Amino acid sequence: MKKVMTGMSGGVDSSTAALLLLEQGYEVTGVTMKLFSDEDIHTAEQNGSVHCALSDAEDAERAAEKLGIDHIMLDLMDSFREKVMRRFAESYLSGRTPNPCIECNRHLKFGELLAYAESLGYDYIATGHYAVIERDERSGRMLLKRPSDRSKDQTYVLYSLTQHQLAHTLFPLGNLTKPQVRALAEQAGLANSDKPDSQDICFVPNGRYDQFIRRFTGAEIRTGDFCDVHGNVLGEHKGIINYTIGQRKHLGVSVGRPLYVVSKDVDTNTVVLGDESELYTSTLSADDVNLISVESLTEPMRVYAKTRYRQTEQPATLSYEGNGIYRVDFDEPQRAVTSGQAVVFYNGDIVVGGGTII
Repeated sequence: MKKVMTGMSGGVDSSTAALLLLEQGYEVTGVTMKLFSDEDIHTAEQNGSVHCALSDAEDAERAAEKLGIDHIMLDLMDSFREKVMRRFAESYLSGRTPNPCIECNRHLKFGELLAYAESLGYDYIATGHYAVIERDERSGRMLLKRPSDRSKDQTYVLYSLTQHQLAHTLFPLGNLTKPQVRALAEQAGLANSDKPDSQDICFVPNGRYDQFIRRFTGAEIRTGDFCDVHGNVLGEHKGIINYTIGQRKHLGVSVGRPLYVVSKDVDTNTVVLGDESELYTSTLSADDVNLISVESLTEPMRVYAKTRYRQTEQPATLSYEGNGIYRVDFDEPQRAVTSGQAVVFYNGDIVVGGGTII
């Protein structure tokens, strides 16, 4: 009997994943990653948004008990603090807009959790992500594919998975819709069958990135100038970390027409505002690229690419520039391409790979 260590967050997706694996004959153990200290949780509560990490862990334990499987807590707080929280804060301070869920998947869920499971003799780890893993018999490569429920497609945050990680990971929900998952959980008597999906970044539960970054780094967030694209001063901003490319609201600048954040300059501590037309670009560069469906890129490749989680992928040409840098040329200009975010490449339902926008 194959052994699977299933990540259980306390939500309906991961609990149902464990249920399905049991029904498929696997020996299943539930594991919940402890990512926060009591101090982190207490601080979030003080900021007016009660963090639900403790109740989530309790929900996961109750689900495991209902399913009759063992449940363990895995302390990954130090790694999460350095590899996710610190990188998130430092990326914002450098003028970029990071995606911490991708880093958590890369380093924690499919990195340290998989290593832990393998050290104990488990064959696989599993999560409640909506994605599909298949083996391409022709090339021998493991493929990451979009799920049946396109509205829940999570492949955008999974592009960093390596061949080894894909070969030792199971996604039991890949061919199900969310309503089907909730129905299965309800039929099994799981108490979290109607639990709402999490929306916020887990360690910034109130959505106030600036408060988190100040608290976490102790950095002084300096005010500076709003400028137009010609360098004319338009007003004063409240700190570069408070703005992202494409933002229109809460700028506090009035010039008689809508203005948008089109760029940020950390060196001069300025935020550049412009018309919406200045948000569009046809080309981007990316580094830290992970290729899945192909081993390498020896010639330009036609793909569909997207630069945001909820964006519809757009036709483009992917090229390798050398020195770890890839270039994406879109057929049509794209709005608000943002440094620090991910760009993910698709060939139909198959994830070709992805990287970080420079």
